[in-house]
Amino acid sequence: MPAPFDEPGLGPGEYRARGDIVRSLVPGAVLAAVPEARAAAGAEGRRLRFDFLDDAAVLELLRLRHLDEAALHRAGTRLGIPTALVSFALFAGWGAYVQHWEPGREKYLHYGLCGAVGVLVVALYAVTLTRHWGSRPRQNVRARAAAYRRIAHLARDHGARLPDAYPHYGPYPFAAVFRPEAEADHDAAEAEAYADADDPDMPADRRGGPPGAPDGKGPR
Repeated sequence: MPAPFDEPGLGPGEYRARGDIVRSLVPGAVLAAVPEARAAAGAEGRRLRFDFLDDAAVLELLRLRHLDEAALHRAGTRLGIPTALVSFALFAGWGAYVQHWEPGREKYLHYGLCGAVGVLVVALYAVTLTRHWGSRPRQNVRARAAAYRRIAHLARDHGARLPDAYPHYGPYPFAAVFRPEAEADHDAAEAEAYADADDPDMPADRRGGPPGAPDGKGPR
């Protein structure tokens, strides 16, 4: 597992949780001190091919989980705001003028335009959801993040002193199925899944993976 990539504004052992709040990683030794959590980490680790007690690996996982959530939020914003504005304009036009028109070519054209816009919106949402929710490497990240959350909560329930709600994000109820076949193409798929070359808010080193090498893939 490569060392976790750096992110501006984050110190060693820090990651961004839900709400973009900076949190600190709880060392794996704290979880391993609870027999039930240690056993769960071993079982989930074998199932998901991941070491849940490796601090560097878990820190990378939590940072990738944040990128996944942020990417989905950006996609929703980019689609949701234009959709709301266009829908309001069409509805306002219908309320002000179209419903009072006599049946004719203009009225049918307006209804045809509404239908075309509806089909386009559905298609855009389908493509966006397929790209974000359907990405197999990102599903692996979600599955591992959800498993880590269960392990942390198990440790806390059996006496470990963990911050409330750690690791400070909810479970993934959907699209969190582990895909072993996606592991072979992890590096290339991760760059595609988390990078957005046209997003000015995304650091340059994110567009090709973790920094540290000319190809952007970082040390191995």
